[in-house]
Amino acid sequence: MKLLIDADYIVYKSCAGAETDIDWGDDVIMVVSKFSEAMTNVQRELTKIKGHFMWDVPELILFFSDSVNFRKKILPSYKGHRNRKKPCGYKRVINALSEQYEVIRIPTLEADDAMGIYATANPGNVIVSPDKDMKQIPGKLFNMDELVEISEEEGYQWHLIQTLAGDQTDGYSGVPGIGIKRAVALFDEHGYTWDTVVKAFKDKDMTEEDALINARLAKILTTNEYDGQVIPWTPADAGDGADDGAELQAS
Repeated sequence: MKLLIDADYIVYKSCAGAETDIDWGDDVIMVVSKFSEAMTNVQRELTKIKGHFMWDVPELILFFSDSVNFRKKILPSYKGHRNRKKPCGYKRVINALSEQYEVIRIPTLEADDAMGIYATANPGNVIVSPDKDMKQIPGKLFNMDELVEISEEEGYQWHLIQTLAGDQTDGYSGVPGIGIKRAVALFDEHGYTWDTVVKAFKDKDMTEEDALINARLAKILTTNEYDGQVIPWTPADAGDGADDGAELQAS
């Protein structure tokens, strides 16, 4: 068993925690960081994660996001508010970790996608991430609180739920006025289908293209959606809009 760890947030938090401001006066403030402290912070977090799996000595694989994000081609404003500078030592810490652990970063993909691809290509491992997006990936997920098993059906349903609810943190809106609870209620009433998704968007004077854009932004990639490049997600159960979906995929 391997632990597939979303290391983006761990290294970011650990490096930020090692930063110190030095005020030189005369309008000059310098940010400095102690590399050894940042590394200690990271190792503490990884040890804490391993402590939840005392019955085994798991191998760790650390996943990081690439600096280029394919979702920005779908929606240029995706995560636009997150363009802040990485904390001091961020790259150096990752380089040091790559000497101790297997580190995976796939060009143009986020860590979530890289984990989704690896997990579905190599069943039996455990994804470690607090991100609710990972509930789309079938298999074992440790959400930093409990270990849960996600079925393929549950993963499929969660993707559709996120398509409707959107994610303001990531910068895509879904259907205005619909959150997670309302989305679940709609699907429970009308079925977990693409037609239900499209109807919810059209009820708010939005189009099927709007729905498809949100679905592609929400979708965490699996091994079936990546062959060296991203294979755009298209609904398999589309009704009258199936042709529109195929046309959008080709565009």
